[in-house]
Amino acid sequence: MDTDAVVVDPGVPVITDQGSVVPKNAAGRLWDSDVAYSFRNSPVAITAAVVAFILIFSAVFARWVAPHNPFDLATLNLLDASLPPLWEAGSNPSFWLGTDDQGRDIFSAILFGMQVSLLIGLASVALSVVLGVGLGLLSGYVGGRLDAFIMRVCDVMLSFPAILTALLIDGVARAALPRDSHNELAFGVLIIAIALSGWVQYARTVRGSTLVEKNKEYVQAARVIGVSPLAIMARHVLPNVMGPVLVLATVHIATAIITEATLSFLGVGVPPTTPSLGTLIRIGNEFLFSGEWWITIFPGLALVLLVLSVNLLGDWLRDALNPKLR
Repeated sequence: MDTDAVVVDPGVPVITDQGSVVPKNAAGRLWDSDVAYSFRNSPVAITAAVVAFILIFSAVFARWVAPHNPFDLATLNLLDASLPPLWEAGSNPSFWLGTDDQGRDIFSAILFGMQVSLLIGLASVALSVVLGVGLGLLSGYVGGRLDAFIMRVCDVMLSFPAILTALLIDGVARAALPRDSHNELAFGVLIIAIALSGWVQYARTVRGSTLVEKNKEYVQAARVIGVSPLAIMARHVLPNVMGPVLVLATVHIATAIITEATLSFLGVGVPPTTPSLGTLIRIGNEFLFSGEWWITIFPGLALVLLVLSVNLLGDWLRDALNPKLR
């Protein structure tokens, strides 16, 4: 038997007979990192992660998880309309959380609606990050008049609430586009409207970090050897300013979902054929005082759970990446 053979437990460094050290693999280093340690010792973060995972998994695979397809007209039956939840008299065991005025299963509608809300929220945040980080890098690294112009635009954007900015952009887009194409372009318009109302935070954060990074020795060395400014921003400065951006993006996902729900509640969001959580709440609000409370309460609870879990994860990530709190 070869005495030099060593069986390495993942993540555990082993010293061989010759004194050499077998390093930890990537999983072991991740498990022993400060962020992983902070997560393991935070019950709130673990609970929020579990809730967020269940909700996101159910929404992504709603086609297979949901017991019914609430938007398949061939499966709807008006005789099943306005059925109460399972624990109330007159309910149907096939519809756990009851049905709406058209006989659609509320539980299935929540899963499909959450899928739409997550898609719009993630896409709008991704667009905000790309736009805000790009403008923040240019503003902080180039400086001068370009910096002053971008920051004044940010100041103007910050003077209006995000929901009003999104409403304005959505209204202008709907007025400029042909009426027949509103439903087809509703998703794109909504994503752009939410993204343009949320890029300012990324731009200001990245600009401040870039002002610090561009005066450090590694950036000066890159300039001396002739690296182009664009390459310096992309290869050297950008990786060092992405920490705060990740925290902002996590929190902004919840804000984007709330903004989308608000716009849909006001009737300027996604089309009724593919409703989001905000649309479901708006529809149920019309029947709230007639005793059919479940049509709006359950989509509202799903929205609260989703946003709260994402916000709690964002708060934990902010504290975990803050070196002053370690």
